[in-house]
Amino acid sequence: MRWSAAEPDFWQQVVGRLSTALIVVDPTGRILAVNRAAERLLGRTAVAMRGEDAHDLLHRPADGGRIPRDQCRLLRSLTGGTAAHGEGDTYLRSDGRRVAISWSTSPLMDDGHVTGMAVLFADATVDRGARRERAVHTRALEDLTERLTLVAEITDVLGQTLETDDALARLGHLLVPRLADWTAVDLRLASGEIHRVAVTGPVGRDTRLEDWREHLPEDGEAALSPLVQVLKGGDPVLQAAAETAAPAEDHSALTAAHSGFLRAVGATSVITVPLGAEHQITGALTVVRTDPAHPFDTGDLKVVRDIGRRVGLVVDNARRFGRQRAVAEAMQRNLLAPLPEPGRLRLAARYQPAPAGSQVGGDWYDAFTLKDGTLALVIGDVVGHDLTAAAGMAQLHGILRSLTWDHTGPPGAIADRLDDAMPVITTVPLATLVLARVTGDPHTGPWTLQWTSAGHPPPLLLTQDGQAQYLEAGQGLLLGAGPLPAGSRPNATRPLPPGSTLLLYTDGLIETPGSDLETGLRRLRRHAVTLAREPLDFLCDQVLAHVPPGSADDVALLALRIPAP
Repeated sequence: MRWSAAEPDFWQQVVGRLSTALIVVDPTGRILAVNRAAERLLGRTAVAMRGEDAHDLLHRPADGGRIPRDQCRLLRSLTGGTAAHGEGDTYLRSDGRRVAISWSTSPLMDDGHVTGMAVLFADATVDRGARRERAVHTRALEDLTERLTLVAEITDVLGQTLETDDALARLGHLLVPRLADWTAVDLRLASGEIHRVAVTGPVGRDTRLEDWREHLPEDGEAALSPLVQVLKGGDPVLQAAAETAAPAEDHSALTAAHSGFLRAVGATSVITVPLGAEHQITGALTVVRTDPAHPFDTGDLKVVRDIGRRVGLVVDNARRFGRQRAVAEAMQRNLLAPLPEPGRLRLAARYQPAPAGSQVGGDWYDAFTLKDGTLALVIGDVVGHDLTAAAGMAQLHGILRSLTWDHTGPPGAIADRLDDAMPVITTVPLATLVLARVTGDPHTGPWTLQWTSAGHPPPLLLTQDGQAQYLEAGQGLLLGAGPLPAGSRPNATRPLPPGSTLLLYTDGLIETPGSDLETGLRRLRRHAVTLAREPLDFLCDQVLAHVPPGSADDVALLALRIPAP
């Protein structure tokens, strides 16, 4: 169950102290767990009860018969996902005696769904003092459930992003107002500087307090404030109202800035915990309450400490991802060679990295003049979305140029040679590719396109008279898909009309989550044909600008413009 994601000692500390009988059931009413008090009250062992239907096993009327399930208030509480209380119901002990029971339920929720229910039992003859004690334990159980649910939700939400700013914004909105009135997150940068990167407060907060989100002063070695000590690897700290001011003997600027923030928000109770594990502290999380009647307690401290540990891991992973992404993107851009200027033919290309939060892929383009003066065009996509894919793209880029440079045969023959070489001298498992040759005098034409496709989206040809056609001939298997007979890759040939534009692109331009490939192809053709007479650079910019939101892939685009007569 999701609530087990929090620290296991929560359950042991709360349940272990209960003198009141407790069972936990799943959404169908089957018993998952039983404490010792419940064993004593019901005269049954936990082993005997675990896995049994709680209603069928235990619930009986005074005459000893069976109660219809639709008349059981406890089961209705489970079905409706609501807390409930009952007095005087009769339950069957293992020795055959029936005991009058008072019970209280607390549903266990996960994202609006009931995942089980905790049920407290007590002998209905207990005195008022015991009833008050039971009420206290019930509230403790409900509070525990809420804390564990919060930790589970935070774990789930933080796992959905690799962007630090996004993760911390989500964290603040989960903590405020459910656990705290204000939160602040401070990160230690690689340079050692401290930056307050996130401040979250109640709805309608004083926007001037956003000034507290800024670069903070350096901390001194002798600084004594909880924030400074936590940033240096100290233990989490719980402060009461009187303790939130800076220590008189602490004159560090960082301590003064943080104490000023606490005064400005009216802090009456504060918890400060490290972000990360003991040997990898990336920053600190501060949570604040402003109501003196509801201070934090040690239970809250445990929850916030666990949250801090989880957030620290997310921040550390995000930083690692960011570094890898930057290296991959730089590698990709640096390997995309400058475009040639072949006579009157015009070329333009664009590379657009995946949106923030997505990994850089292996998309690439190339255009170069062969030994015999023929123009070669390439668009490709290496399978994968990481630094390995970017490195594989670099390998294919160099090998393909070498294979193509002095080869006068059709593009399919070159793709065959690349397919044979790929598993031996590269780390690329699979790749798609369009390899094309543009023949004809670069100044006078006429020009003809000869191409082969290895599982890649088809080129799009736009003409001056408003026609747009996908060149679907020449399609073959992906590179790396398996051994093929020599010379089996198909080739296709098409004249390129004067004034026409050829677009080669990768699948990030046409594939978006929730949309099929055909829809993406129709969208690209419909938009691109309206740009057929526009300058080539403008056309490329507008095609990229029209990529629908939600795309998680990078995009490579290569465009060729045939001169008008």
